[in-house]
Amino acid sequence: MPALLLEQFDQLISRRGYSNRSEAIRDLVRESLVSAKWQEESGEAVGVVTLVYRHDVRETSDRLIELQHDHHAVVVASLHIHLSQERCLEVIVVRGEREQVKRVADHLLAMRGVVHGRFVPTTTGEEIL
Repeated sequence: MPALLLEQFDQLISRRGYSNRSEAIRDLVRESLVSAKWQEESGEAVGVVTLVYRHDVRETSDRLIELQHDHHAVVVASLHIHLSQERCLEVIVVRGEREQVKRVADHLLAMRGVVHGRFVPTTTGEEIL
């Protein structure tokens, strides 16, 4: 590995609080495995959807709740936080068949009134040591 690349890596892992390279490399490998697992077509999946939305936009709150109820088998939990008079943050944990989880996340993110959103796919951890 080029010395400059290794130096940059050491600086990065130091900022993130790793005590050694081995721990950082372990997490990079796990991240790659989780990402590869999400490329598979089927199987159990879990993830988190974060949404910042304007609750003053007509029916956004109601539609978010309705969508979560319509997919109650996939939506495991949600957390609602009031950010301001007009904006809210919703954190939604989803779990189920990979395609279904992705579809629910995509619908939530595309909803009218959502200012910003992100889907973070992760793993149950059972296939990773």
